[in-house]
Amino acid sequence: MNRTVEVLPDQAALIQRSLELTLSKIHTAINDRGLCTIALSGGSTPKPLYEAIATQQLPWDKIHVFWGDERYVPPENPDSNQLMARRAWLDRVDIPAENIHPIPTDEADPAVAAHKYEQHLQEFFQTKNGEFPALDLNLLGMGDDGHTASLFPHTEALHVRDRLITVGSKDGQHRITFTVPTINHSRCVMFIVAGANKRSALAQVFAPVADDFTYPARLVQPQGELWWLLSQDAGQELKLNNN
Repeated sequence: MNRTVEVLPDQAALIQRSLELTLSKIHTAINDRGLCTIALSGGSTPKPLYEAIATQQLPWDKIHVFWGDERYVPPENPDSNQLMARRAWLDRVDIPAENIHPIPTDEADPAVAAHKYEQHLQEFFQTKNGEFPALDLNLLGMGDDGHTASLFPHTEALHVRDRLITVGSKDGQHRITFTVPTINHSRCVMFIVAGANKRSALAQVFAPVADDFTYPARLVQPQGELWWLLSQDAGQELKLNNN
């Protein structure tokens, strides 16, 4: 596995390094394939990264933005990952509306919404049933329980291997999420993790042996690059081996 782990001294350094890598992946994808596809994560940690991206001069018409997961709330709801990304980044740049690909949350049945987003991905990436798209960059966070995207410990979503998108759940609330194989087909996956409250889960995620379904971030083993960018307070106790 092509895994690289970096522990950054503080939050500012974590965001700066995340920005450098994100910009590098954007430019590489555009140079190689003519466009860049990015899947965004929610939560508070990536917000300053999105704000920093919004200050850049980039070929916005060549960048397509997706989401790796979404809470099942209307897009104007304060809990919406889409709303956070729009306010921090997308509404502040001249990206074409058709380049923004939010997860639908307007169906009575979230399984229908998951299927609609899967169909949208298949149409955009021109993949057939059973095939998975290769996003250029998949941004992920990790919760203090070891979850990533909306793949929570010991939930049914962790076992889905034949679909791109599925319904996740947390505390009885529905989420829409990339499946494990969709994440793992990415050309580059970048975890951005901050906070001392993540230390215990990180120790299990990086342990040689642990339960993947108790710590779902362990299931992220992409075919492309895997970056773990950690703040000092999160990663200081890890015994790291980047090989």
